Amino acid sequence: MASISLLKIAEKMKLENLTPEINLKGIKVTLPDINRPALPMAGYFEHFEATRLQVIGFVEYSYVKRMSEKEEKEMLEKLLDYPIPGIIFCRELHPDELFRQIAIEKGVPLLMTKRATSSFTAELIRWLNVKLAPCISVHGVLVDVYGEGVLITGESGIGKSEAALELIKRGHRLVTDDVVEIRKVSEETLVGTAPDITKHFIELRGIGIVDVKALFGASSVRETQNIDLVIRLEEWDKDREYDRLGLEEEYTEYLGNKVVCHNIPIRPGRNLAIICEAAAVNHRQKKMGYNAAQELYTRVQNSLARKRNEDEDEDED
Repeated sequence: MASISLLKIAEKMKLENLTPEINLKGIKVTLPDINRPALPMAGYFEHFEATRLQVIGFVEYSYVKRMSEKEEKEMLEKLLDYPIPGIIFCRELHPDELFRQIAIEKGVPLLMTKRATSSFTAELIRWLNVKLAPCISVHGVLVDVYGEGVLITGESGIGKSEAALELIKRGHRLVTDDVVEIRKVSEETLVGTAPDITKHFIELRGIGIVDVKALFGASSVRETQNIDLVIRLEEWDKDREYDRLGLEEEYTEYLGNKVVCHNIPIRPGRNLAIICEAAAVNHRQKKMGYNAAQELYTRVQNSLARKRNEDEDEDED
């Protein structure tokens, strides 16, 4: 199961540690969701999601403030007995000393942010969804082409990296070469990233390793990109029938999500970069509601219908 240390979350979200006595690095968060512990504070612990990060906003904070010291102590003893990875106070709210002491005794870290509760929780969930999403590694190249994430796959040595380099020279951006880490952040979205070791590098046979960021500048690379389209390069087979219209989409599947896939046959003289650009723009047009193949099919059907009508008119004459 994927996990992330609470220390890394605190650094990313710029959280202040109110319990420095507790080591945040050793605490792992495994769920991307958060919980607002209003009902547990009121004594209702059934279905309490204790293994999530707990976020306290102004409502929960005001409720605790209305308690007597005895009521607060009893509530905190019960609440903090659960395996809570951490409690985050929003709006720069500070827990009282009793809350802090019991949290330290129970080993539950308290953190604080200046941000409003709604915006903070939305950003935290979005970031955790990416970091804790199911992840696989595939062999390929991921490039941002006109805002579309194009994953180029194929056998080793078929020309994926060369196509990516040409795309970069034409103004597009590299995400990763050779190894693509794919994360499923939702039922609709796959996000691709580069392993830290190979980030911004491309391997070109006969030349070696090329640092894209150093050669072409920071505008030639990006950290992450949604995977919108897969282009699978394969050797040309004269005996195989290739799709020449594209009326029906073909798909490939990663982590249960389907992605549109084009099988591109490779022959000497074919410009892979231009083919990738055309595929990306065509895919974008389809998302905007225009399908060139369907338009051609409609024109052909209308032409045939007109011809039939003309032939019927001639027969009547």
